[in-house]
Amino acid sequence: MRTILFILQKEFLQIFRSKGMLPIIIALPIIQLILLAYAANYEIKNITVDMVDQDHSEWSRRLTHQIFASGYFRLNAVKENIGSAMEDVRSDQADLIVVIPPHFERNLIGNNNEKIQVLINAINGMKAGIASGYIQSILQNFNGNIRMERLHQPAIYPPSPPGIDVTNVYWYNPHLDYKQFMVPGILVVLVTMIGIFLSGINIVREKEIGTMEQLNVTPIKKIHFIIGKLLPFWIIAMAELAFGLIFSWWVFHLSFAGSVGLIFFFAGIYLLVMLGLGLLISSRTETQQQALFITWFFFVVFLLLSGLFTPIESMPLWAQRITLFDPVAWFIKVIRMVLIKGSGWNDIKPYFLIILVFAVVVNISAALAYRKRG
Repeated sequence: MRTILFILQKEFLQIFRSKGMLPIIIALPIIQLILLAYAANYEIKNITVDMVDQDHSEWSRRLTHQIFASGYFRLNAVKENIGSAMEDVRSDQADLIVVIPPHFERNLIGNNNEKIQVLINAINGMKAGIASGYIQSILQNFNGNIRMERLHQPAIYPPSPPGIDVTNVYWYNPHLDYKQFMVPGILVVLVTMIGIFLSGINIVREKEIGTMEQLNVTPIKKIHFIIGKLLPFWIIAMAELAFGLIFSWWVFHLSFAGSVGLIFFFAGIYLLVMLGLGLLISSRTETQQQALFITWFFFVVFLLLSGLFTPIESMPLWAQRITLFDPVAWFIKVIRMVLIKGSGWNDIKPYFLIILVFAVVVNISAALAYRKRG
């Protein structure tokens, strides 16, 4: 035990004396948490629109007002013809063109039928699909309002048929606040970065500065050396998680529906996976540059397949199967379940067992890969 404590003392002194590690440990998590929480937004707003109003009637003006009153669209310009509006689309000044045809009001009131042309820039397919959904919903509401107005007129029109009122109630995130969904996942990313990156360059740094040979000839056991190398980053990552949870509760009003202790318990085992992977990478590389490149490769793959930005259910079947081997995906799922849904131990027990298996396999592989030569 004294041997491990001496190694821990040496590691912490080395960490806090390093000018490169301190920004990663202190400044980077805060900056990333703030930036990603606001930037990683599923809501698409400020879609720029060119209006081509060829009718200039009361109903065309009402439709225009309803489009921009939604808050999702921003007027770029009012054009007289489609050709000039298309120039704005080609120059990326407009995302969408709404064309109101001539005699719009006359056909709508007289014939009860009219068409609206919508041209959408679909370079960004996701943005185009969401914009199309927004505009279709607005047009449907506009059409419904017209019908209601006409049905209430004292004329020969029949009374409106009976309908069903639908009231939406959203469980777990009643206000549809995307930060409640994104921030827990971002916390997992920050903890993962601390675990895999710092442990990944730790042993390699010893090799580069020449102290690895000194450690190899010291009378310490291999298990003591590995624990002494990984435990400091485990402690730092757990402290970062605690700080991130407090910061998120204070700044983003993150809900804590479940047990925070359950999150730390799961995170403790999860970090063993990341630290073991970092140790495995550092044992097989000779320079910090090599270690960073390999670590970055695994980190990007884990992140893209984690479900943080894209739902796993929306991925191709082969990608969904790969996510079964992604520990980041399991932790993001668990932290969202606990914080947002209030899930308990019985709910996350299967995921805990999966992470435990990952931790055992990865750390045994890392221990076998490291060769202490005395």
